[in-house]
Amino acid sequence: PRRPALPALLLLLPLLLLLCPALAARQARRPNVVLILTDDQDVCLGGMTPLKKAAALIAHMGVTFVNAYVPSALCCPSRASILTGKYPHNHHVVNNTLEGNCSSKSWQKIQEPYTFPALLKTACGYQTFFAGKYLNEYGAEDAGGVGHVPPGWSFWYALEKNSKYYNYTLSVNGKARRHGENYSVDYLTDVLANMSLDFLEYKSNFEPFFMMISTPAPHSPWTAAPQYAKSFQNVSAPRNSNFNIHGKNKHWLIRQAKTPMTNSSIQFLDDAYRKRWQTLLSVDDLIEKLVKKLEFHGELDNTYIFYTSDNGFHTGKFSLPIDKRQLYEFDIKVPLIVRGPGIKPNQTNKMLVANIDLGPTILDIAGYDLNKTQMDGMSLLPLLRGDKNVTWRSDFLVEYQGEGYNGSDPTCPGLGPGVTHCFPDCVCEDSYNNTYACVRTLSASWDLQYCEFDDREVFVEVYNLTADPHQINNIAKTIDQEILEKMNYRLMMLQSCSGATCRTPGVFDPGYRFDPRLMFSNHGVRARRFSAQSL
Repeated sequence: PRRPALPALLLLLPLLLLLCPALAARQARRPNVVLILTDDQDVCLGGMTPLKKAAALIAHMGVTFVNAYVPSALCCPSRASILTGKYPHNHHVVNNTLEGNCSSKSWQKIQEPYTFPALLKTACGYQTFFAGKYLNEYGAEDAGGVGHVPPGWSFWYALEKNSKYYNYTLSVNGKARRHGENYSVDYLTDVLANMSLDFLEYKSNFEPFFMMISTPAPHSPWTAAPQYAKSFQNVSAPRNSNFNIHGKNKHWLIRQAKTPMTNSSIQFLDDAYRKRWQTLLSVDDLIEKLVKKLEFHGELDNTYIFYTSDNGFHTGKFSLPIDKRQLYEFDIKVPLIVRGPGIKPNQTNKMLVANIDLGPTILDIAGYDLNKTQMDGMSLLPLLRGDKNVTWRSDFLVEYQGEGYNGSDPTCPGLGPGVTHCFPDCVCEDSYNNTYACVRTLSASWDLQYCEFDDREVFVEVYNLTADPHQINNIAKTIDQEILEKMNYRLMMLQSCSGATCRTPGVFDPGYRFDPRLMFSNHGVRARRFSAQSL
């Protein structure tokens, strides 16, 4: 029989699409998105070095953001910022405790229904998959236990509480599943890899998908897979110029660290550094398996893959043995590499980006109208596509509310109440008044960080990172007074910002407007700024 003419076929096309959902899906297939989130992975101290496969399969095939930051250098507030696209003062998760709103009933009621995965599923028709560490207090009995499955997830395989590699419980779509310590079936990074591959094998082919894979590595207890337990034997923590020195002119918590560190402390942090790298080799394997699976199913060319961490880390900086949560580059800067449709290979981007941008970016990829959200971040999509003449931010906000115990720390009774995370030689990594807020500025003329503490000293730290990349010299007392005043005012504005007001011009931008008459007294500003009563 004679074939119908082309116009007749075009007339039939809507009917064919109606009758054949698979064809319709292919015609208007929106991109898939994969977000791989590691736990406590630094970028300043060489944290990406072990990940050769990630470099080859993501970074070399896409873009590396060399100025990617988190607005709070601690797991739960940072993860809440990723999920909501908001600064901590807007999502109200201030630390890793239930009292600090980490996976609390309040968080579940007020923030979870509006996370970007919830919008992807309900408004954009994505099938959504989560596997790994969610929030540090997820699964707490006081907040619904592992039976609570946050809105927005089609498939939910979440770790109860904090990162582990063995002997943990997963919430499998709300049902508890206990794992032991048999490497072949229980090692969490590999379990996450296998669950991810299973999802890609059995998911629906009629809807785009979003996957969030949240690994325990390289968080403590740093348990490597057996085949990697002897790797990097000659590796030790970097001895940069801020390693094992006294943190002069810094907040009291940094000044109290013993300098020089004891040999046992140095041995401990070197061992931790090496083990962290060992655990990341399993993440590298996960990435390779995932990319191969996407390629096998013909999905790779239509899939964005994001790789980042929830915060940085330090080993021996200013004589602090190991932790995160401080205001310095090594704790607030993170890796961010992305590949996907329309992204040219081997790109480096120097724009100032933050993890509050991930939610808006992924919603933008899905075609969601960002004006309908209350997010503080910006879509990275124009940067990913390499658009010219993009107007971008020159600063962002860093904020942290310190954790402490009401009683004295048993390892360090001499410091009195209010400190926590103390080491045997009486070096403490946190305290109630380790509560600070910063403006981190990166403009054509300035690479600057301005920070204020909520403490009795009303302490200020300022760093010119062009001249002092390791933040050794606090220039708060020598920098131009007008810059200090502008930074104080900008900090006040950012700490009360919401949505679009978080994206206004920074101090060194052409459109910036400064009115000294709007300045409050210092104490008045701080009293309002650091109010923790917003929970």
